[in-house]
Amino acid sequence: MKASTFVYPWDVNGDPEAAARIAALGVHQVTLASAYHSTRALTPRHPRHRIVTAEHASVLYPTDDRWRGRELSPYPAGDWAPGDAFGEAAAALARAGLEVHTWVVLAHNSRLGAEHPDTSVVNAYGDRYPWAPCIAQPATRAYLVDLAAEAAVRPGARGTELESLGWYGLQHLHAHDKTGGVGLGDAGMYLMALCFCAVCREGYGAQGLDADELAASVRDALEPLWQGAPDDGDWAGVEKLLGASVAAATRAWRDETARTLQEAAVGAVRAAAPDGFQILLHADPVMYHVGANAGVDPAHILSVADGVVVPCAGGPGLLTPFAEQGRTDAVIAANFGVVSGMGGSPGTLAADAARARELGATEMRLYHAGLASDGDLELVRAALAGL
Repeated sequence: MKASTFVYPWDVNGDPEAAARIAALGVHQVTLASAYHSTRALTPRHPRHRIVTAEHASVLYPTDDRWRGRELSPYPAGDWAPGDAFGEAAAALARAGLEVHTWVVLAHNSRLGAEHPDTSVVNAYGDRYPWAPCIAQPATRAYLVDLAAEAAVRPGARGTELESLGWYGLQHLHAHDKTGGVGLGDAGMYLMALCFCAVCREGYGAQGLDADELAASVRDALEPLWQGAPDDGDWAGVEKLLGASVAAATRAWRDETARTLQEAAVGAVRAAAPDGFQILLHADPVMYHVGANAGVDPAHILSVADGVVVPCAGGPGLLTPFAEQGRTDAVIAANFGVVSGMGGSPGTLAADAARARELGATEMRLYHAGLASDGDLELVRAALAGL
């Protein structure tokens, strides 16, 4: 089963041994960040630094003139990834015999929300989520589609993985996060993700909902949760809190918005890419879920993209809805954490991969070669050698 590991350019650039060390893990591919959100990252083996602070979402390559004169455009990286950081790292990894695919983070950008607050998701209380661009807004959609095409199709890349190509909500960690005091389950998180910007308000209206009444209903539905009542979870919980017909109307607006954005972004990447370029989405088969792994309809997304990367931190069960589509030509990549200090389990990787293959996985992704300790990487090497 083909394995790829996630890597940042700063894991490779300035470290002459990095590319060979990654190849020695036994992976055949790297998924290398070309557009990424703000982060503070450990680099435990780099000869020049131990911590990299990416202060804001940025592209890790020089942009072209498609952005000239546009209000919304990508931000260049600072000294954490100067120049064509992606290109430099990609060349080193290719020389080590690794196939390079781009890793593109899209609807997740705190600086965009800070500088253009009207682009952000607005919840039923009027709070803005600066990390979460509203994917219904035309200018934002145009920005995301063009960013997908440019950041995905970099020189030397054989494919791409598109992350955050859908709705974002509350659960993204932001700054020093202090939002875990009340346990919101699936239903509460969905309600907190509903956007009430001007475009979404019109969208609800087209579904026969009054946006003010909907916002009031959301606030009323959430009140027991703030007081400690249990969240019934899943979609039945949303229907219980909002009413089935109202819940369905919100989904009609949001699902269509996400589907058409995914179609447009994948289409733009295909138009810019050479033949044979592989396009995968980081995806969750529960369509109303939000976040880095966009909620998708499995049948639809496998008719649009070449496959999916599926989170398996909680077990491989999310693979099944994609495998059940019977698309033998589709990539279904199981994404495993291998950084033990971040909740990963490199010691069980061989067993986890075998179980994922039984459930239909065709490939695996390993998060993350640059962040893992030497001990974790040794466990990864042993696991991949035995597969």
